[in-house]
This record gives sequence, structure tokens and C-alpha cells, in this order.
Amino acid sequence: MPRFNRNDSINFISKLTLPRVWNAAKVISSYYLSRLLNKPIQWGYPVSVSFEPTTSCNLRCPECPSGLRAFTRPTGMLEKSFFEKTIDELHKELLYLIFYFQGEPYLNPSFLEMVNYASRKKIYTATSTNAHYLTEEAAKKTVESGLDRLIISIDGTTQDVYQQYRVGGKLDKVIAGAKNMVKWKKELKSKTPFIIFQFLVVKPNEHQMEEVKQLAKDIGVDDVWFKTAQVYDYENDPNRLIPSLAKYSRYKKDSNGSIVPKNKLQNHCWKLWHANVITWDGIVVPCCFDKDAMHHLGNLQMQSFKEVWNNDNYKQFRRELMTSRKNIDICANCSEGLKVWED
Repeated sequence: MPRFNRNDSINFISKLTLPRVWNAAKVISSYYLSRLLNKPIQWGYPVSVSFEPTTSCNLRCPECPSGLRAFTRPTGMLEKSFFEKTIDELHKELLYLIFYFQGEPYLNPSFLEMVNYASRKKIYTATSTNAHYLTEEAAKKTVESGLDRLIISIDGTTQDVYQQYRVGGKLDKVIAGAKNMVKWKKELKSKTPFIIFQFLVVKPNEHQMEEVKQLAKDIGVDDVWFKTAQVYDYENDPNRLIPSLAKYSRYKKDSNGSIVPKNKLQNHCWKLWHANVITWDGIVVPCCFDKDAMHHLGNLQMQSFKEVWNNDNYKQFRRELMTSRKNIDICANCSEGLKVWED
């Protein structure tokens, strides 16, 4: 589950209901029982779900399949009717809804209508954006939608540094979008969304970490998060992204001088019990590391979510994960437990 500060926590707690608390208790207990018995047991339904509004994006970030236009799966937009049908099935148990997987959410014309639909179901809602579409109108509608958390990706405090990762992006648009959000929260006297600057720490921008804190303070952004970067070809790092600051790197050098992931892959993963990801066209995948949706666990165009959650594909994936996680491709470069937070 995500990190919260005091004000955000109060808002999150307000979403708790007896059915959601009971569902979370079942999920947590089944996860730890699975680890104890070394076999997958699944009770309850996801506490958290990620829905993909679109695979489209306006930027070309070097480690992102959406930015690189490198998907082998179909691209498209999440349909509002399909989204609402799925939420109707899940809302009694679901506590946290993330409107993001790949792509830029604001490119979906129905995005804020879907946020509002989930918000009216008293689900905590969050999204992540590159902020290029946070015009005055969009910022006002975002506040009115009831969105609880808005993560703004800002990976540099000067254009020359920012564009080294956010290829094709304009820092002035990001700053203007953040200012629009702060303005409309004040204008509408709203406590939400909780606005976060997320700074992906890579070698070209690591010297600007203190500067982004000051920028956030000047604008009135609520918090700053520093996130470690996933580098696909980490052994060679062709884009030279791995930071020199060890704290903010997912990788280290082994005794032979080779670059390897820091994480030791143990045969369990909390995400497979409490969360999952749904692509724009209804494919259910294990987690956000399956960016090209190679591991189809079910199709919500053909089955209900609750049927998929307990089907043979899911059971088999959990079983494989608890037997030999290192042999699952999407786990090899996993950063579970390596996100770094700072105020």
C-alpha cells in the first residue's frame, strides 16, 4: 500500500467501511498463511487495483514502452462503460484505485468522469501524470472530480536536465500545471487532491534533488517523493541513468564488478495477494512490472473480475511465484521494497 502523510491519511481513513476492513483482513491473513504453509491461499479480493486509462503518451521517456512506442499489445483508450461495470462489481471491497499503468491518463477524454464515478463510490483515487495537460480548465475539473491524490512527474528543475529523461517534455508546462492545481484547490476550498512532486532519481538529475524540494515549497505542492528508476538494460545502462547515489539506485556492483539488482528475490510477493492491474482493454495482469501484458491471468470482457481473481491462471501464477520467483521474467528487475520517500 502507498505512503500517506497526516492530512492524506485522514482522507484515506474516511474511505474505510466494515466490508473493506474485513476484506483487507482476509487478504492479509491469507498472504501470511500462504508464506507459513509455503502454498498459495487466497481469501478476499484486491484492496488495490490499477486501471489503465490509455496506452497513449505525448512523451518519449527512454525506459518506458509507451514512450518508446514499443508495445506488442494493442493500444487504445479505456471505455467508461466497461470501467463502471467493473467498479460496480468491486467497490464494496476495493479501497484504493490507481488510474495509471502505461500512458498519460489525461489523454483519455473520459478520464475525469471515471475518477468521479469511483469517487462517488467512496473509493480512494490516485493518478500519475506528466502534467502537460493540466490547463486551468483541466485543473478545475480535476479538483471537482474528487480525485484524492495527484502525482506529478517532475524529473528536473531546469529544462536541460528535465528533458534528458522526459524526452519531448516542457518543464514550464509541468510547473504551470502544478500551479493551476494549487490555485483551484484554494479557489474551490478543497483538501483534495493531495499533490505530489515525484522525482525519478537518475544520474543526470541527482544534483537537483534539493532544488525540487524548494520548487515544491514555492508552488505549494503538498509533498515530494524521490523514486528509484527501473533500468531495463542495467548491465550496460546505455542511457547512463543509474545514479551514483547508492540510496537511490535499484542496482549495485557484485564481487565481480557486474551490475546486479539489489533485491534478493524471495519466493513470495505481497502484490499478488492485495493488488493487480487491468489494461485498457480488460486484460488482468499480475502487477505494474508486466508492462507489455505478457502474463494474461484473465479477460474481463469474457469473465467477471471475481471469477478471474480465483481462476486457474491466477492460482498457477501464485504457485510458481512461491516455488521459483527468479524464473518469472517480470520479477527479475523488480524493485519491490526499494521506493525511497522523503518529505
